[in-house]
Amino acid sequence: MVEPLNIALAGLGTVGGGVVRLIETNAELIARRARRPIRIAAVSARDRMKDRGVDLSRYDWVDDTADLAARSDVDVVVEMVGGSDGPALALARHAIAGGKGLVTANKAMIAHHGLELAAAAEAAGVALKFEAAVAGGIPVIKGLSEGAAANAIERVYGILNGTCNYILSTMEDTGRDFADVLADAQRLGYAEADPTFDIEGIDAAHKLSILAGIAFGSRLRFDAVETMGISRVKAADIEQARALGYVIRLIGMAGTDMTDGTCRLFQRVRPHLVPIDHPLAHVDGATNAVVAEGNFMGRLLFQGAGAGDGPTASAVVADIIDIARGEKGAAFSMPAGELEEMEPAQTGHRITSSYIRFTVPDRPGVLADITAAMRDAGVSIESLIQKGDPDQDGEVILAVVTHPGPESAVNEAMRILDGSDSLAARPLVMQIIGA
Repeated sequence: MVEPLNIALAGLGTVGGGVVRLIETNAELIARRARRPIRIAAVSARDRMKDRGVDLSRYDWVDDTADLAARSDVDVVVEMVGGSDGPALALARHAIAGGKGLVTANKAMIAHHGLELAAAAEAAGVALKFEAAVAGGIPVIKGLSEGAAANAIERVYGILNGTCNYILSTMEDTGRDFADVLADAQRLGYAEADPTFDIEGIDAAHKLSILAGIAFGSRLRFDAVETMGISRVKAADIEQARALGYVIRLIGMAGTDMTDGTCRLFQRVRPHLVPIDHPLAHVDGATNAVVAEGNFMGRLLFQGAGAGDGPTASAVVADIIDIARGEKGAAFSMPAGELEEMEPAQTGHRITSSYIRFTVPDRPGVLADITAAMRDAGVSIESLIQKGDPDQDGEVILAVVTHPGPESAVNEAMRILDGSDSLAARPLVMQIIGA
């Protein structure tokens, strides 16, 4: 009789409970595909008495999560505690050091400590898997590391945070402003009580750094991801984008840059204007989508549920099945020691069109000041639109779309205007995808 693969679950929140339900519901199917049964040997979480909607009485309860790594009846530890450091990292290190495979949904821990854990897993001869850490149930890590393994990836980009996508697409559908939609997202459970990691782009930056490491064979550089969130996007921006033939999405984008003859890594998370005929323009709600462009395969689109107990648990259990089959492999598609140290790319030379939203006092001379700054910086204006009548503060919104040009020119225009009494607020600059 084939021996089961014994696993221990650390963290029994939404995803952890989903993993238990999935393994119990599809036990026979999973055993056939894994070629051996998957058995939950032990579980651990902070609150033993909490009702999680699943019967845990048949499993050993361990009060101290760290003790899971020392159990002799456990082959794989599944970490769903969360957090880049603290108990999650301690458990990961102890599990690998104890010769146990590690499966995690923890994107922050992988973004900050993935290289260390990958090297340790290789040295110990155990598996490190983290498909669920990026884009929930979408098999984008497997798709890049296996399906696209023969390709030189030229660019990877996409919608990596469901909370932001829900907020932006709801603003688009309803015309409501950011703060109003965020409050609804929190009430409905789409956003955390403290939504900072989501709305300021940090969560998406964690995921992007992981994708970049796999796509380009580079050492992870989360600290080099240029990050801006969506908290400054107004309903007026959504409306202007629609009038111009675009939607606004928070996009994580990474690629290699050879401008100065050295291969550097470009990584950026920020809201972009996306043409209405682009595949990402039609990704609504809490859905995630990732586009990868390879030199032989062309464009691939991965799309699906980016969060939730079912989709994320599906990715976790898929990793467990791989380990049950004996599939270890390198966590980042090649040995950790062979990943290339790539310096961050400079972005000023990048040629893009930009959307710039100015909030200005309604008085003569303002438009002349703005256009003079753009002229002096070498920015060519394609269109300029004034949004409606002055508000109660006597301010109006001007939206400018530039012709394609170096980003450094737009940055210089913003520097010239910094502190000008022709501006009532800091301008918002968003690049336009495909321009």
